[in-house]
Amino acid sequence: MNELFGLTNLPYGVYSVDGSTPRVATRYGDHVVDLATLLGDDTFDAPTLNPFMAQGKARWDEVRTAIVAALSDGLPTEGVHPVADVVLHLPFEVADYVDFYASEHHASNLGRLFRPDNPDPLLPNWRHLPVSYTGRASSVVVSGTDIVRPCGQRKPVDADVPVFGPSVRLDIEAELGFVVGVGNAMGTPIAVEDAEQHLFGAILFNDWSARDIQAWEYVPLGPHLGKSFASTISPWVVPMAALEAARVDTPTQDPAVLPYLALERPWGLDIDLEVEWNGEVVSRPPYASMYWSPAQMLAHLTVNGAPTRTGDLFASGTISGPEPDQVGSFIERGQGFLEDDDVVVLRATAPGANDTRIGFGEARGRITKARS
Repeated sequence: MNELFGLTNLPYGVYSVDGSTPRVATRYGDHVVDLATLLGDDTFDAPTLNPFMAQGKARWDEVRTAIVAALSDGLPTEGVHPVADVVLHLPFEVADYVDFYASEHHASNLGRLFRPDNPDPLLPNWRHLPVSYTGRASSVVVSGTDIVRPCGQRKPVDADVPVFGPSVRLDIEAELGFVVGVGNAMGTPIAVEDAEQHLFGAILFNDWSARDIQAWEYVPLGPHLGKSFASTISPWVVPMAALEAARVDTPTQDPAVLPYLALERPWGLDIDLEVEWNGEVVSRPPYASMYWSPAQMLAHLTVNGAPTRTGDLFASGTISGPEPDQVGSFIERGQGFLEDDDVVVLRATAPGANDTRIGFGEARGRITKARS
């Protein structure tokens, strides 16, 4: 049995077999277990997790307890398929998508690259608020989807005017994504201490980035075409309840944050990622090093009264640690960018209950040539 997907994990996903209509499932070991069959509940006879997520935290907890009870004696005889025999789909309908910039190490590395003469590599607002940009929900794709090399404007260093064509500085950003199960009404922010009532689960997230397109377009309004062409997520949503044992304190936040971001104990997650590039693990980013917590990101996202909905997704931004072999993007490595046919795979594990470890599966993407 695959111990990363035992009873202390039980992530949610959507699967189909032989062209059947997609349905909601959990993963137990190396098997996919149909939840409508296991629990006798039509909520899960659906092609997306959204109807279940919209039911709220009490319902999430109730269902998790029921799944554990149903699987405690082993796999059932019906509604069970080997993982290798199913197709895994986008697990939820993405409503809106926001990407944060929550790693102090990543932000500092880029600051030193782009502003080498500045004594502080971080911009003045960075330690006061979780910086972010709004991305494109419709280009979020499930693991295994090919990524077409994007085209756009870029300005070569030795050129006076921009040129148009395929990106030549295509990069990755290894991140975690957080899924909103229950949103907030417009004009009613989510308090930082209430974030856990809204957060359904976590996924792996690769924010593919065309650095040359991004560099030319992002002043003064930020990323657009350099980011919006594709983002890859893992097919399994790990419930926040499964991550209780992975909670750790965030790094010390200095200066003190404003009251709407203040928690008595800001919590992060002890999640170990790995980045595989063409079959070789090239980096192991530690999520525990992230400066801003998921609760603080969600509170900041809504503090101006912006509404969220079931299926909203926000990502952490690139996860980078303090060491050279812990960076979450290739631009920080200084050793080249992605070529056509390159394959990048993100994986992650975390502590689970009862001294176990739990897995996230993988977020895999292959670069294909530009189409223009």
